[in-house]
Amino acid sequence: MSKQKAMPASSFVGEIFQLGLYKPSQGRITRQVTCAVIWAVIALASLRLYQTLYEADVWQYVGPLTLLVVGFWAAYRGVNYPRFADFLIAVEAEMNKVSWPSKGELIRSSVVVIFVIFMLAMVLFGYDVLWQYLFKNVLGVLK
Repeated sequence: MSKQKAMPASSFVGEIFQLGLYKPSQGRITRQVTCAVIWAVIALASLRLYQTLYEADVWQYVGPLTLLVVGFWAAYRGVNYPRFADFLIAVEAEMNKVSWPSKGELIRSSVVVIFVIFMLAMVLFGYDVLWQYLFKNVLGVLK
């Protein structure tokens, strides 16, 4: 078992209301992309809530706007939460170690995969036709 110390609840609350960034120069791209995706989900959720509360007087505007503001702040602080930020920093470091294929290699590999998929589709279609023929004409199970 790992011997990690549990973070007290007071430091979590303190971290949420902090303005500074945790390790601002590390994992910047990964954190920005993660935050942008979370923001997009929150914006869509706010829009859906607005549509659901159609003609609900003040709550039509207050609820979605509150969700939007609180959600954006929570997402921004969440990607700067030390444990999650360290994870995102490690993800970016590992992605930099990946050996990416060249454009030509990518195209050749894609052509092979697409060709194999079509060949397998034709084989499965042949099996389907064969089994239909056997069940209909030889065994008489299907009408």
